Amino acid sequence: MHQPRSVTHITLWIFQVLWGLFFSLNGLGKVFWFNSALWNQARQEVPWASAVPQTLLVLVGTCEFLGGIGLILPAMTRVKPRLISFAGFGLMLVMILAAAFHIARGEYALLTVNVVLGGVAAFIAYGRSFVKPIVPASISAVGVLKGLAVLGALILVGIAPVWYRLTHLH
Repeated sequence: MHQPRSVTHITLWIFQVLWGLFFSLNGLGKVFWFNSALWNQARQEVPWASAVPQTLLVLVGTCEFLGGIGLILPAMTRVKPRLISFAGFGLMLVMILAAAFHIARGEYALLTVNVVLGGVAAFIAYGRSFVKPIVPASISAVGVLKGLAVLGALILVGIAPVWYRLTHLH
């Protein structure tokens, strides 16, 4: 007998996908700031980027990318779904640190974004830990293929704008 999905479960899924996409794509964009041309462009376009060392922003981008992937892949494949909570709490921590950074710089307008992104990440982590955890399953060929397809699609979508910028830099 099939049980109907709860509103909480559906809400968590929606946020996981949206936040997973946002963080993985945004993070992947920051990872590519290791390229000096993209780094110089970012420093011109992102007001606070000059205040942070390049390697730190690449590290933050890596954390955001992995956190975004961690919100989606373990849920889709049901392999190690406990990682969803770790990803959510990790992204919440990144947003807390970002908020502290913006407060120190007097950039209070950016706090709303940090609070919303971090708050929903915490909601996902709590929801998947205690309210509606996803039941783990064993690794299957279909699950691996699903995971690889999603990971590949996210990387391709994330690389496309970077490739465009690199080929159209003035």
